[in-house]
Amino acid sequence: MPARPLSDETLHLIDAVRSALAHRSDVDERTMFGCYCFFVDGKLCIGIKGEDLLVRLPPERHGELQEMQNTRELSPGGGMQGYFWVEPNGYATRAQWNYWLEEALAYNPLAKASPRKKTGSPAAGKKAPSAARKTPKKTAAKKHSIFEADD
Repeated sequence: MPARPLSDETLHLIDAVRSALAHRSDVDERTMFGCYCFFVDGKLCIGIKGEDLLVRLPPERHGELQEMQNTRELSPGGGMQGYFWVEPNGYATRAQWNYWLEEALAYNPLAKASPRKKTGSPAAGKKAPSAARKTPKKTAAKKHSIFEADD
């Protein structure tokens, strides 16, 4: 079954994350489990599904973070400690947006990368076309339109 087209809101949010990470050279973009994901240094860091932002944070802060407004656990059963969905009201201002991105990027160097699964096919080891895309470097950070009313 073909993937559903992404909504304008989702595309807008993907573009906002892409802009926020544009200064980095170690970012890959991939889809995974219906979520558009940004991998930093080979590790899942930030994702988007609909209008929700997925952030990977320190598992030891899971209890503290699950009590925050506008967040919910990726896995309410507790199987995915440190992964949280942030609803639009939780990243509506530039300060909130920066908080989540900075927290996810700060944890990224400490996060463990999942080993790639090996398959017997000749294509094993090759990146999917979407994974091969690197975010281009930009010299000046631009203000993204999701914060037009924030200033």
